[in-house]
Formats: sequence, C-alpha cells, structure tokens
Amino acid sequence: MSPNYIRSFSEGCLRPPTVIGQFHTLFFGSIRMFFLGVLGFAVYGNEALHFSCDPDKREVNLFCYNQFRPITPQVFWALQLVIVLVPGAFFHLYAACKSIKQEDILQKSSYTGFYIFSVFLRIVLEVVAFWLQIQLFGFKVNSIYMCDVGALEKKFNITRCMVPEHFEKTIFLIAMYTFTVITVILCVAEIFEISCRRLGFLKTQ
Repeated sequence: MSPNYIRSFSEGCLRPPTVIGQFHTLFFGSIRMFFLGVLGFAVYGNEALHFSCDPDKREVNLFCYNQFRPITPQVFWALQLVIVLVPGAFFHLYAACKSIKQEDILQKSSYTGFYIFSVFLRIVLEVVAFWLQIQLFGFKVNSIYMCDVGALEKKFNITRCMVPEHFEKTIFLIAMYTFTVITVILCVAEIFEISCRRLGFLKTQ
C-alpha cells in the first residue's frame, strides 16, 4: 500500500465525514481510551495479588480468582474497543484504496450506504459488548465472593474471598456502561445527521 493510501486511511479514521462522527472519534479515541488505559490499570492492575480467600493459600486464591474473573475487565474492554473500531477501519481502508475523498462520501448513495452500514455495525457490536459485560461482571462488585472449591478436593466446598477495592470497581463498571451508552447514542445521532444531509435539511461539509 502506497504512502498516499496510508495517509488517506489515517485521515479518514481521524476525520470522518460527519460532525458527530468527528466528535465520536474524539470521545472514543481520547476520553474512553484514556479512562481505560490509565484509570483501568490503577483500579484493576493489582487485583489478583490482593484477592485473598479463607484459607489464605496460593492455590485457593488462584483457583478462586480464576473462577471470579473468567476474563479480566481490562482485557474485555480492550477487545471491545478494538472490535468496535473494525467496521470503521474497513470502510476507511476501502475509501483509501478507491481514492474516495471524505467530502464525497455523503454525495454518492453507494458510499453513503456503505458508511451507514459500518456505523450500524458499530452499534450492534457495542450492544453485544454491553450484554456480555452484564453477563460477566454485572452492575455491582461485592466485597465478598463465595467460591466453590470442591474441585480442589478440600474438606470444604465453599469459601469466602475478599474482593479488593470493590467500591472503586463498581464505579468503574458504571462508567464503562455509560461510555458504551454514549457511544451508541453518538452512532445513532450520526446516522440521523447523515439522513438529514441526504434529505437536504443540513448543508454538506
């Protein structure tokens, strides 16, 4: 791929053809990623080290932590961010290969339809991620986790585990849910903006 294609691709990703799309890129690329990268590490970085059960033994702690966290929240949210970026990246790669200028995307019906489809796919992926997050993490992190250690062939089957910084994690969970909702709203608003431009209610950029 030539440098011109790479430049067109990066410009398309950073400067979508709609005003709301540009705001979405700013929100998604700076605020959401910063929140996850910096604050997410501060909240979840040492969780496994401070997760302790009764009795406080390494094998019990490790077994129960794996049961408590089938996937760590940082990994889940990082995968969510990457997957949600894929539809837009494919579209802008296509636009770069076809030498489509950003201002021309809303002028031709086929380009507009393809772009709307990529935005709609982002909405679907965000909704699926929202549902998965509910299944994996719920809406609240309790201070005590009851772990089933029967598989370790212990004398006891259920043990109590202490979850560190559970209140901070609850706040972080709500924040990530909120970010997902905001992103979905921005995507819906972007489709609405495109429709208004196509119908002539708004001037094209």
